[in-house]
Formats: sequence, structure tokens, C-alpha cells
Amino acid sequence: MLVAVSLGPGDESLLPPAARAALERAEVVVGYKGYMELVSSSLLEGKEVFSTGMMGEVERVNRAVDFAQEGRDTAVVCSGDAGIYAMAGLILETLEARGLLDKVGFEVVPGVPAFNAAAALLGAPLMHDFASVSLSDLLTPWETIEKRLRLASEADFVLAVYNPRSKRRSDHLRRALDIVARVRSPETPVGLVKRAYRPDQEIFVTTLGDFDSELVDMQSILIIGNSTTRMAGERMLTPRGYHTKYTVG
Repeated sequence: MLVAVSLGPGDESLLPPAARAALERAEVVVGYKGYMELVSSSLLEGKEVFSTGMMGEVERVNRAVDFAQEGRDTAVVCSGDAGIYAMAGLILETLEARGLLDKVGFEVVPGVPAFNAAAALLGAPLMHDFASVSLSDLLTPWETIEKRLRLASEADFVLAVYNPRSKRRSDHLRRALDIVARVRSPETPVGLVKRAYRPDQEIFVTTLGDFDSELVDMQSILIIGNSTTRMAGERMLTPRGYHTKYTVG
């Protein structure tokens, strides 16, 4: 059996019970080195561990498939949710390409996605329709990313922005914010969460007009409000619309 295991944002209390059970059953655990650090040593004890650094996704998945073909229960660990910008899709693609869809058992254990973790720390910014966009152009052309940002902004979706900035892509976030600013007020609330639910967690809330992109790194999630998003005290709030039909409070 080959299982894509969601670790959640990093805190062990947010590790789904089904994910813990999958790790306990596994004979082999495969993953990115950084994500292996999120797994309790007790859950890795006595297991074979295979890890690589960044850009090693294809190698990791092929090795995981090899282990599963040998009849060994294999877990591929992912931060957040395995099915959102993580490894579940590549595992399925690999099984398909190698003609193993009917020969290797595969399942996905869902978890707490990064935008859910960030939203919880910021308040309630995702209470209405939202869109998730990754600014990484490693696998997606930047022209496509710009189009998605423009259309989602024009449609007034709250935006959850993944992979917002890296050393190689230091200007992508600024360009993305400029696209959003064409249709959104400078006063639009923007929340930044770095390393959610980890020991060095950081949370910032400001406005689109005042946002400092230099604060952002690859372990950040950015949530940009829509036209109705406002601050409720120190927390972001995107109203669901109850106040238009009912007396709230």
C-alpha cells in the first residue's frame, strides 16, 4: 500500500488521527528532508526512511512506488494537505505512467491545508468564496499565474497565495500585488502568516497599500481580502452575508 500522508501545518496536535495511524502502519516513510523534521521521532522508529532535498520530488515518488511494489507499506509525507500543492497528484501520475494503477494500492489521507491554518490564526478571512494561487512558476508559466490572479481579483475572490516569494523569484510577489491593486482598494486587509503553528510562527496584518513584500519568504501564506473584508478588532473578517438578512448580535 502506498499512502500520501498529510502532516498538517507542523504542530503535532494538528496531525490527523488517520495520518498518525498510516505512519504507525508504514514500514517505509518517504519525504522531503524539511518535512521529515515535522514527524515525531517515535513515528519513525524502526522504519526505513528515504528523503531528499528540494527538487527531488520525482525521485522520491519513484522510490516510494518501488517500495510499495515490493509489498511494503509506504507513506509519503507532505506538509499541509497531500492533495493541495503536494505529492498526491505526482504519485497518481507516476502510478499511471508506470502502468501500476491496478497493481499498487494507493490512498490519500487528508489534513489541514496551509491556508486553513493561516486563516485560523488571522481570524475569519475565508468565510466567503476564495481562490488559491501559487506564485511558483517552476511548473506553471508566469503568464498563466498572472491571468489567474487578474481574473480572481476581478471576480472579487479572497486570495490565498502560496509560494509567494523566494530568492529566485524575489519580484513575483510585488508584481502579483500590483495586479490585485488594480481592482482592490489600498485599504484592503492583508494577512501574512509565516510558519503557522510552528515554534517560530509569525503573524502580520496590514493593508494592501502598506504591505511590505520583504517580510515574506517561502514558508509564508498570504491572504488578501476581497471588497467586503474588514478588520474586527485585530482579526480579519470576510462576512458571510448574515447581516444582510438577519440582525446580527
